[in-house]
Amino acid sequence: MTGDRDVVIEVEGLLSQFGDRVIHQDLDLTVERGQILGVVGGSGTGKTVLLNTIIGLKEPDGGVVRLLGHDMAAATKEDLADIERRTGVLFQQGALFSSLSVLQNVASPLVEHTDLPRSLIEEIAAMKIALVGLGPESHHLKPAELSGGMRKRAGLARALALDPELLFLDEPTAGLDPIGAAAFDELIRSLADDLGLTVFMITHDLDSLYAICDKVAVLADKHVVNTATVSELERSDHPWIREYFHGPRGRAAHRTG
Repeated sequence: MTGDRDVVIEVEGLLSQFGDRVIHQDLDLTVERGQILGVVGGSGTGKTVLLNTIIGLKEPDGGVVRLLGHDMAAATKEDLADIERRTGVLFQQGALFSSLSVLQNVASPLVEHTDLPRSLIEEIAAMKIALVGLGPESHHLKPAELSGGMRKRAGLARALALDPELLFLDEPTAGLDPIGAAAFDELIRSLADDLGLTVFMITHDLDSLYAICDKVAVLADKHVVNTATVSELERSDHPWIREYFHGPRGRAAHRTG
């Protein structure tokens, strides 16, 4: 493990490949407790592959992944159950169960992982729904009846159902209009502060980086080329980082950040 710091995610020498195509090589990444880390990179750099590898949905082709103190390669059933209880994941499209209501979706992790009575599970689920800014009128709606922003919030409520300490977000503001995206950023920041969350957030949204991220990890050339604050990355000489932060969208985000 890394020094005396409270490290919740540690990736060392990661190799990810599909057939002969190498996505990551010698990738190192460390995330400390309480940090909101943004992960950025161009198309094809494997941002979602990295997230899926960290949470155990993809087996690494080389290297070591440690999550909440567990070596994922040696994790037992009990270890994986512990990880699942202590982490929440919001996938890009929300990944809600289409046949279940919002209340049932948010309750599902509690049904799976606890022996609480149904009435208490529904009460907790209702609290989580309120926590993300949705009203009681949303409880009985199906995902198809929700707007894009409401689906994101419902997915976030489900990710928070078990009171996780670590939250994974895959493009949380994708598909939202600027006002909705800004409101979602504000929600994530306030939840992280109020609940003491560590957040691993894949994003392409420069506004999100400026608004809520403590540090940003940049994927390029098959590994993490830099992990730093936004202001430090603005001074980077790396060609992709310079284009990202100093291109037209970067300048616009900087003006409003």
